[in-house]
Amino acid sequence: MKRLSLQTLPDLAPQVRRPAYDPRATTTGIVHLGVGAFHRAHQAVYLDDLLAGDPQWAIAGASLRRADMRDALAAQDNLFTVAVRSGEGTTLRVVGSLRAIHVAPENPEALLAAMCDPAVRIVSLTVTEKGYCHDPATGDLDPAHPDIAADLTRPRAPTSSPGLLAEALRRRREAGIVPFTVMPCDNLPENGPTVHRIVSQYAALIDGGLARFVENDVAFAGTMVDRIVPATSEADIAEVSAQLGAEDAWPVMTEPFTQWVIEDRFPTGRPDFASVGAEMVADVEPFERMKLRMLNGSHSTLAYLGYLAGYETVSQTMADAHFERLIRGLMTEEVMPTLTVPGADLGAYRDALIRRFNNPALKHRTWQIAMDGSQKLPQRLLGTVRDRLAAGAPVDRLALGVAAWMRYVTGTDEKGTAIDVRDPMADRLKAIGAAAGRDAPRLAAAYLGVEEIFGRDLAEHQGFVRPVTAALAALLDRGAAATVSDYGRVAA
Repeated sequence: MKRLSLQTLPDLAPQVRRPAYDPRATTTGIVHLGVGAFHRAHQAVYLDDLLAGDPQWAIAGASLRRADMRDALAAQDNLFTVAVRSGEGTTLRVVGSLRAIHVAPENPEALLAAMCDPAVRIVSLTVTEKGYCHDPATGDLDPAHPDIAADLTRPRAPTSSPGLLAEALRRRREAGIVPFTVMPCDNLPENGPTVHRIVSQYAALIDGGLARFVENDVAFAGTMVDRIVPATSEADIAEVSAQLGAEDAWPVMTEPFTQWVIEDRFPTGRPDFASVGAEMVADVEPFERMKLRMLNGSHSTLAYLGYLAGYETVSQTMADAHFERLIRGLMTEEVMPTLTVPGADLGAYRDALIRRFNNPALKHRTWQIAMDGSQKLPQRLLGTVRDRLAAGAPVDRLALGVAAWMRYVTGTDEKGTAIDVRDPMADRLKAIGAAAGRDAPRLAAAYLGVEEIFGRDLAEHQGFVRPVTAALAALLDRGAAATVSDYGRVAA
């Protein structure tokens, strides 16, 4: 079978959607840090739609860790397939908006040169929560983070996202080139202001003048992004390639739903995002909070409990009526009362999420969602917890999600089998679990004492400590399925 490429585009299966433009005729206007499955199924698709009418906004991507994505797509002229799966079947489209992929550890200079191109007016990011090298509990830069410590020893050749942004902005300022707008597309609360603060704090460690420039003269456009994108399996690659009529080394799988809400803060120019379905707003924070708390908070809760109960995917977990009732109750009773979103129907959004979670064609693994929980919990669950506690309201279902994370990161499942916990703090969390043993009060107190996750307030608030400890005791004694059954009965 021939490989997907510009040359083989005309030979693809007739039902496959192709770029409505010549990718070779586009120019790069956006550099994107963190080219992964989500970016390729989300932002790259919007830009693919847009390039047909405005060819100056192609993407130069960058990997901050590995070369595997670059190596997979280089032989395909950076084309790739987006497979949209639903209960009605799978549709394929080939995306051509990605013009190049740089690998920061191999050649940071080439990436910085791309970021300093005057034609580049936006640098966007999907580096995951941990890629910002910050303290999730405070939202501030962690100067002791290994990537930051390394960059500070070689600030002209950085490889972290804060280091790359600061150095590129320094070079543009020195050359008299207007700064690009920074557009984070990760699940951070107030991601625009948060990343602005992180980069400013990093710059301050390099040069006071640069810090003032970042603080006063660089725009940071906050966003809310939403599309479920499972990891691509070998079976997915084989299936897509067969339907495509050409070999695609790394397609992406996703759902029909997609959403992109963007703060309109682009003083040096931007594409017409609204023309391809993005929502341009003055303040993205209410939408971001809605998504983080309702979708991502529910997803994490499902991931930990579902994995412990033996379910491999989200849809399998949701097929258990007790889990669906739990998640509906979590959103309705504990999350929605903390949200005010202009123009949004929270009940309709909840119902849409329930339908999306139930999509059997989208095999989103609970283990994948469970990754990096120490970075995700503060944004996805603990902000809601704090708002509920401040209102004197119960947090039973939220506490169950947190307790499930605690049970998961001990590193051993309900059958005594080791869990492959992927988390920046995995070793420390496993050691805490080993030291505390299966004594729920002791184990809960030990995990709540991790200030980088819980701060100091939650470990001392009995309105949180009590339900977390009770939920953890139930999970240890009875297991996830039986515990969820009890909680599900009281769900709305």
